[in-house]
Amino acid sequence: MKPIEHYWESINPVSLLLLPFSWVFCAAGSMRRRAFGAGLLKASRLPVPVIVVGNITVGGTGKTPLVIKLVEALRDAGYRPGVVSRGYGGKSAAWPRDVFPDSSPEQVGDEPVLIARRTGSPVCVGPNRPIAARRLLDSWNCDIIVCDDGMQHYALERDIEIAVVDGKRRFSNGFCLPAGPLRETPSRLKRVDLIVNNGCEAPGEMRMAIGAVDLVNLADGNNTRPINSMAGMQVHAVAGIGNPTRFFETLRAAGIEPVEHVFPDHHQYSSQNLSYGDHLPLVMTEKDAVKCEPFAHSDHWYLRVGAELDDSFTERVLNLLEEY
Repeated sequence: MKPIEHYWESINPVSLLLLPFSWVFCAAGSMRRRAFGAGLLKASRLPVPVIVVGNITVGGTGKTPLVIKLVEALRDAGYRPGVVSRGYGGKSAAWPRDVFPDSSPEQVGDEPVLIARRTGSPVCVGPNRPIAARRLLDSWNCDIIVCDDGMQHYALERDIEIAVVDGKRRFSNGFCLPAGPLRETPSRLKRVDLIVNNGCEAPGEMRMAIGAVDLVNLADGNNTRPINSMAGMQVHAVAGIGNPTRFFETLRAAGIEPVEHVFPDHHQYSSQNLSYGDHLPLVMTEKDAVKCEPFAHSDHWYLRVGAELDDSFTERVLNLLEEY
């Protein structure tokens, strides 16, 4: 049986069959958003600015690299940013949880650990984002909060909304869950402050490119190599992310021949998942790597990437903050 995501790519009998459920999903989301807007549901206001980075589709759009880039830009501008995340997939028995570079991804989620490692800024996770955010304010003296993947979490009031759009897939068949990939209808983008397009030029949207930085050895983080140093080689390519196709395309663009191994997003790996019975090197995404270090081999590498945006992005964010 094909995964449900396969039917989101087009209008087909399966997506049409699920369309009535999509109408219910969209209506429920719209009612909830209006209830917060009308004050029928209470939203928390923090004493510092809140920037939400999110999207209206499920699956990978490039939010995490953008969050890292944004946090770095804010720190360079003199702010003390902290990051709040849901901690999706984390199995902690108590919330909220501070996240450190050496935190267990199994407990707090993979993306928060990655953000903590790459930024060095305080990160706190929990299903109640206002509580997690206040912990950052109380414990780390942050003066601005970046909320990772929080567009639909209206319990936390926000001052700036940044939506990330996949430049190639856009909104696929245009239907809401479960008939399509949308969490909210495209009209929601009319109310955000910035739309960042991952991969393409589009009117009214700021283009972002996810560029390869280098390859890092999982067993020895000080051992790095340029991505093109593997050009002409065949590798096992492991991806447990929302959009694995982009990862494989990046490898091919560098002249690497990937043997594709796709796992579910946020997959919890075991050593058996990475054993393929040959001597080919293995390359995975950075998000996967934070979960695989305990059983890494010397020929296991991850691809470190970074968000590339025009300077006007940072200027726009800082200008919006001046209005706060």
